[in-house]
Amino acid sequence: MGQTLSEPETSKESAFCQNDYYKVGSSCMQGWRIHMEDSHTHILSLPDDPGTAFFAVYDGHGGANIAQHAGKHLHKYVTRRPEYGSDMRKALQRGFLDIDEAMLNDDSLKEQMAGSTAVTVLVKSDRLYCANAGDSRAIACVGGKLDVLSFDHKPNNTNELERIKKAGGYVEYNRVNGYLALSRALGDFSLKRNSNVLPEEQVVTAWPDIEERVVNDEWQFMVIACDGIWDVLPSQSVMEFVQAEIAQGIYPQNICENLMTRCLAPDCQMGGIGGDNMTVIIVCFLHGRPYEDLVNKCKEQVAEMNRKMEAMFIDNDHQSPATSASSKDPATENEDENVPSPLTSPEHSPKASSEKTKPPKGQDGAGGQSSEDDTSEELDLK
Repeated sequence: MGQTLSEPETSKESAFCQNDYYKVGSSCMQGWRIHMEDSHTHILSLPDDPGTAFFAVYDGHGGANIAQHAGKHLHKYVTRRPEYGSDMRKALQRGFLDIDEAMLNDDSLKEQMAGSTAVTVLVKSDRLYCANAGDSRAIACVGGKLDVLSFDHKPNNTNELERIKKAGGYVEYNRVNGYLALSRALGDFSLKRNSNVLPEEQVVTAWPDIEERVVNDEWQFMVIACDGIWDVLPSQSVMEFVQAEIAQGIYPQNICENLMTRCLAPDCQMGGIGGDNMTVIIVCFLHGRPYEDLVNKCKEQVAEMNRKMEAMFIDNDHQSPATSASSKDPATENEDENVPSPLTSPEHSPKASSEKTKPPKGQDGAGGQSSEDDTSEELDLK
């Protein structure tokens, strides 16, 4: 896990932005770690492609410089690719490799023993492309159901292990060459020095996997977060948590804060779980309608889920042998009192106030858009 503080740093850097199509909130928290090494980006309209949105989380390790540089510049490398617009998958994949090569040739970055995950979501018209390298993750709620948009790159995954070995590396203690807990990342240039293989074939590669989706009116929200969240809660639980919070009318940036508080370890003796830096972006799909429409939809879905759970427990009770109180064995008469009752509703976090919440950026109060400069400015504060 690395070095930890004696007490967690729980102050949160939060932000939000909105237009007719998205209501976006983000927040990050240092937690138990000595330094904050994450970075993130949310741009509602790309400068080089107006109307296209870009969201990303970068989880740095060994230092923050790679994550911060990627947060400011990765989207530029993607939009400048010649394939952009005609072959989005290739533009994203080559864009990841391009920024990695540029950092390798940057004297201020190439010698650092640092790296970063990168999970990005680009939405152009009705098409969504999620590009992922590492173990940060993106999920979506579509029609009340979970859709996993990325898959973690861990050293023991069959394909990852095969590539690592072919490139001359090894996996020990579930770590690449005994020390890196993920198998794809930006940076980590000491693990990309095999001159006999292509960049996408290196021991650790920046080459992302791509998931593509068609966005329709069923899309409700996305959650993009670093592994500080996913190490604590599985994807389904995170989706249900956010769904329940939206149903209460809580805004995305506050939900991000509540989710991080939920995942924070009460102490630093839990094997690293809940002790990492945390960064979360929640993207709500408005489809040109008020946020209250999404609130009501989530409220209906949460109520329906609760009804199904209650019905399931009632059915289980009916299937139990019917015995009267008078026919119970006196020796076991009180045993049922010690059996805990099942949960009948999902866990709700309290409504947390927005600590250090920033005012909306690039907004005129009537559905404005965030700008590239806003994003960079936000990152410089971390």
